Amino acid sequence: MITDFLFILFAAGAVLGSLLVITRRNPVTSVVFLVFVFFCLSGLFLMLDAQFIAALNIILYGGAVMVLFLFVIMLLNLGYGEWTDIRGSLGRLIAGAVAVAFVIVTARYFLADGRPLLADDAAVASVRRTMLEKGAIGAVAEPMFNEYVLPFLLAGLLLLVAMVGAIVLAMKRTP
Repeated sequence: MITDFLFILFAAGAVLGSLLVITRRNPVTSVVFLVFVFFCLSGLFLMLDAQFIAALNIILYGGAVMVLFLFVIMLLNLGYGEWTDIRGSLGRLIAGAVAVAFVIVTARYFLADGRPLLADDAAVASVRRTMLEKGAIGAVAEPMFNEYVLPFLLAGLLLLVAMVGAIVLAMKRTP
């Protein structure tokens, strides 16, 4: 009973927060709502007995990456630009139709024959067995540093290049 309530609370918070991230004009407000989404996702991870991933989510994304995003936003001094992406009622109608189609396709993907596709019993048993054998940290760290070390390093390099690029763009040019 309480787990259902907490799941609905965290899931609704994550969905509402993500909608607020993409609808706010102020980039700093969007970043704050993104931090809220990360906290809601951490709550969902805690409900799945993934305490390590929840802590990583709060420390790494909620802390370090969001501070970096705020730093870059403030460094670039982003203003309040106009909404130029969607103009007129035709653009809004097309955007609404795409959004409705996306929701329908996503709902059909996750709900097949009345049961969610992601809750496969064999997959859940496999995850539980791995967690019992290696623990939470080993289950995450072993594949990340063995099988997926190249994508892990490339993601770090991409973040570094993005940060350096933002700093170079924000630097004042002296004549």
